[in-house]
Amino acid sequence: MPFGVYYKNEMIGFARVLTDYATFAWVADVFILAKHRSKGLSKWLMGTILSHPELQGFRRWVLATKDAHELYRRFGFRELNKPERWMERPDPDIKESPDYWKKD
Repeated sequence: MPFGVYYKNEMIGFARVLTDYATFAWVADVFILAKHRSKGLSKWLMGTILSHPELQGFRRWVLATKDAHELYRRFGFRELNKPERWMERPDPDIKESPDYWKKD
């Protein structure tokens, strides 16, 4: 389910929710263009997503973020409860940053 933020017919923000509409939702691809940040738009966008009537009653919501942890904590997100159950299959040819593939 896509969500767009528009100003004067220009898309200035976006997010999407991938879901089975039964138990699980994943928030992905969230952004607000740099020149429109610090205006509360990301908080408004997340509030809109989480209150959408078709996105209620799920057991679990997840997302990944590089630098917006505090924003998402305001909406009840936290570190994974049982990280030992989660796995990933990264593509070694696509790197987000030089340190992305290093294990902590």
